[in-house]
Amino acid sequence: MRTFVASKNKKNMSKRYTITAALPYTNGPIHIGHLAGVYVPADIYSRYLRLTGNDVAFICGSDEHGVPITIKAKKEGVTPQDIVDKYHAIIKQSFLDFGISFDNYSRTSAKIHHDTAQEFFKTLYNKNEFVEEVTEQLYDAEANQFLADRFVTGTCPKCGNEEAYGDQCESCGSSLNATDLINPKSAITGNVPSLKETKHWFLPLNKHEEFLREWILKGHKKDWKPNVYGQVKSWIDDGLRPRAVTRDLDWGIPVPVEGGEGKVLYVWFDAPIGYISSTKEWAEREGKNWEDYWKDEDTKLVHFIGKDNIVFHCIIFPSMLKAEGSYILPENVPANEFLNLEGQKLSTSKNWAVWLPDYLIDFPNQQDVLRYALTANAPETKDNDFTWKDFQARNNNELVAIFGNFINRVVVLSNKYYDGIIPAPSDYLEIDEETLAAVKAYPAVISSSIERYRFREASQELMNLARLGNKYLADEEPWKTIKTDEARTKTVMFVALQIASALAVLSEPFLPFTSDKLKGILNMNDNGWEDVSTKDILIPALHHIGKGELLFSKIEDSEIEAQLEKLIASKKANETANKVIEPQKEEIVFEDFTKLDLRVGTIIEAEKMPKTKKLLVLKVDTGIDKRTIVSGIAESFSPEDVIGKRVTVLVNLAPRKLRGVESQGMILMTEDEGGNLVFVNPDTDGVNNGLQIS
Repeated sequence: MRTFVASKNKKNMSKRYTITAALPYTNGPIHIGHLAGVYVPADIYSRYLRLTGNDVAFICGSDEHGVPITIKAKKEGVTPQDIVDKYHAIIKQSFLDFGISFDNYSRTSAKIHHDTAQEFFKTLYNKNEFVEEVTEQLYDAEANQFLADRFVTGTCPKCGNEEAYGDQCESCGSSLNATDLINPKSAITGNVPSLKETKHWFLPLNKHEEFLREWILKGHKKDWKPNVYGQVKSWIDDGLRPRAVTRDLDWGIPVPVEGGEGKVLYVWFDAPIGYISSTKEWAEREGKNWEDYWKDEDTKLVHFIGKDNIVFHCIIFPSMLKAEGSYILPENVPANEFLNLEGQKLSTSKNWAVWLPDYLIDFPNQQDVLRYALTANAPETKDNDFTWKDFQARNNNELVAIFGNFINRVVVLSNKYYDGIIPAPSDYLEIDEETLAAVKAYPAVISSSIERYRFREASQELMNLARLGNKYLADEEPWKTIKTDEARTKTVMFVALQIASALAVLSEPFLPFTSDKLKGILNMNDNGWEDVSTKDILIPALHHIGKGELLFSKIEDSEIEAQLEKLIASKKANETANKVIEPQKEEIVFEDFTKLDLRVGTIIEAEKMPKTKKLLVLKVDTGIDKRTIVSGIAESFSPEDVIGKRVTVLVNLAPRKLRGVESQGMILMTEDEGGNLVFVNPDTDGVNNGLQIS
């Protein structure tokens, strides 16, 4: 038997990596936007590094301080600790459920984090790295407290969004100070806040501007993603200014120096230190030296974040590390853009999201399907859109029809022809040698994409390996040669099983649950990433594999329609629950009310106004006359729906022309709990047209 030996890839030198994933905020569960933007890419990278023999610390934890948590606690009538305990458990479980392989998942309410953050602050304080200033902060007199940034809303001065927060506009992404907002309001009482003096400590980012310019704009011009580099350059070119590191709050880490009473560390200061404290927690448990992972120049530090965290991880946190003096700086910050949902921005407040716990209820044991769909459509360089139809297509057309189909055919045929015992091959033909050579090239191809943080591209190369397997089987047709050439069939099945084994190994970063299942079916030994490119045989002849089972199942149209309906229903329910009741209008006197002439009427004719979507032209019997009224209800009612409807009419409203038709009055409407228009109408028997309402 001739064997084919491909040129061996240069084996990676083992290296130490500290991989961090943005600390999720514990005021709600995790949704698909979080998974796509941060956690799946970070997990793919970390799993890959482990498979290639590197020393990896994959670190994360819950971010449990900050104003949104206190707001949610007030709203629910519980303590902030109750909120963070609840969502820390939910979030941690979601990460476990989706195979996010953190080496440590901690929380910023832990004592080790409080101690680490306070120690970091005192180090910078003792080195005179802070500027102490008395400034004017927004203050709510009724609530008797200073307003942290998220307790202030107003109009963004850059894009005009009227719902911007005091620290950031979520519409344009601009970082703000609360005093920048136009028409600011307190989120606690709704009052207009005043300015009041208070003392805080500031990190003088302007002091670090030249260092950042040299380190990032010159040093990382070619290896950082354009979206990250561009945002950092914009900030630096605009000129950096001191940024407060303390806040007047009672929820957070107390400022550990004289004069800090009643103040806490600002959440953006303490949260990234959570990476360090989480590493300490892990190292203590595992008997390692945490400083090797944060202070050794041979360690590669990589932050995985979303684009809304770029300024914190590329400007503020590096400035903190540089000021402290003993820490390494990140080698890369491969931030992703945002993931939209069905053409709209993901919104937790509007419940326009797919929550991970809910997904697993509707699609049990299909974590890898979501991981794959999110990776294949990852928002790596621009905002991308998740749709349930694309999710279905990725599953049915790729995971089922390509990956799953190849594995199923190989395993079923091996059991059918050889009772699951891998046959010994005969001489290889050219097609066999070319196929095995192609298989051996895939680790390097996929590695290249992963190491350049192109996970979408890497996932498609993995699928191309499955396509190679399908094409090989289709070309060689072992189901036909089994009848005419037994020796040839054995060789084809042997080669096909090598491809299946390669898929079992190389799919692990992307499809960890599928990889485990496939390794179980093939009864594989522990092959590593490099083995695929260096070994001639991944799974030997006479090895016994197990019975086949489907790796993926088809997702039906009805399942997708159910998700779309669920999404819309949950959004409507949330809008109803959060519907703001309009405040009482300016007080009037009885004489003002008596000017209104409200009558009972009946709609006797109705038709749509041409070339409009909203307007119906109605003929109404008011009891005193029959008059035309134009009403903007056409999107809620058809003409047939309203004919014969009893209504309340304001009959002495001054006439007004709408699209050339004179409207002589107004019909009273309101909205129900679902946001649907309903008539304010007198349905009691014996209430006749023309009767006055008083």
